[in-house]
Amino acid sequence: MNKIIYIGMDVHSSNFTLCSFESGYGLTEDKIFGKVQFKEDFIKNTEKYICNLKKQRKDIDVVCGYEAGCLGYVPQKELSKKGIKCIILAPTTMAVQKGGKKIKNDFRDAIDIAKCLASGAYKPVYIPDTEDEDVRDYIRMRDDHNTALKHIKQQLNAFLLRHGFKFDGKSKWTLKHLEWIKKLSCTDKQREIINEYFATYETLKNKIDALDVRIEELSQTERYADTVKKLTCIKGIKTHTALSFMTEVGDFNRFESAEKFAGYIGLAPGEQSSGDSERKTSITKAGNRHLRRLAIEGAWTFMRGFVGQKSAELKKRQKNMPQEVVAYADKASIRCKRKYNRLTNKGKDSNKAITAVARELCCFIWGMATSHYDGRVTQPTNNSELRESDLD
Repeated sequence: MNKIIYIGMDVHSSNFTLCSFESGYGLTEDKIFGKVQFKEDFIKNTEKYICNLKKQRKDIDVVCGYEAGCLGYVPQKELSKKGIKCIILAPTTMAVQKGGKKIKNDFRDAIDIAKCLASGAYKPVYIPDTEDEDVRDYIRMRDDHNTALKHIKQQLNAFLLRHGFKFDGKSKWTLKHLEWIKKLSCTDKQREIINEYFATYETLKNKIDALDVRIEELSQTERYADTVKKLTCIKGIKTHTALSFMTEVGDFNRFESAEKFAGYIGLAPGEQSSGDSERKTSITKAGNRHLRRLAIEGAWTFMRGFVGQKSAELKKRQKNMPQEVVAYADKASIRCKRKYNRLTNKGKDSNKAITAVARELCCFIWGMATSHYDGRVTQPTNNSELRESDLD
């Protein structure tokens, strides 16, 4: 059986550092060797580096890896085309030195990555196919425009407040608020500044509306339509959120339980226990922050209304859907609402209650996407068994 050489790659936008590691498995000393650094032609130089290793040692297999970062999936895909096994490591799952690193440089980072590969002390990043990645990036681009719109709103609000203009209405950015801004009595230069802010606001708002129409079109393609329709039957989830979950997650069946899916989103509680002392901490946030934000936003909808209450829009989304899908979606909505009520009635802070609801919501999203609403168990990709509680 061939020995495995693990190559840690510390990659940046302009320079790349490689280091090889061979585990002695406790029988001999571990070997760290082959430290190299280059600034261009990453794929070509990496292939050359591996070829030189194989010339020196005929009885080896090579596994290389790098942390998820600015280069995305491109190095992994290009190296895979060359027949080189490459893994992208999720940074939050890698074993790290307690107390922080006392000495840090690119070579040490590459060694740490190689050791993680050898010990298995990491979780690999899921590699989406090209279509999922493209749609995901399109949605993220739309979210970037929305972030820019929020900044413009904040900047205009700050300008008005700085000059003594204060809106007395209940909600801002309504028609009433916009009319109030347009009728403000101010100097010519102030009016010019307000108009410039408004021009940017209108441009971004119209752009986002157009992008939302395009996202709606993408959600209706054969690849996504069925699952998107099912997910949008759940209160707090519309097309944008449903399609985001589908493209960010890719294959829901790679999670063997709803609990593990919630952990992937970063909504599982942390723990700092020692001996007889057991202490739960805040959520880990060790997962996909885009989906975590969407889950939290969806959970805020459960602050309003009554248990079992449906809006006209939600009824429209549930129309003509299978009865078991609607029943499962209603179960999700009722359970999330009751959870919020129960936690707030106990005196829990609303933000903590919403976070707990978001975790519950993610569990139902996993259940809907993997068709657990009708009692069927979809076999996970790692062939692990599902618990009965995951069907609830």
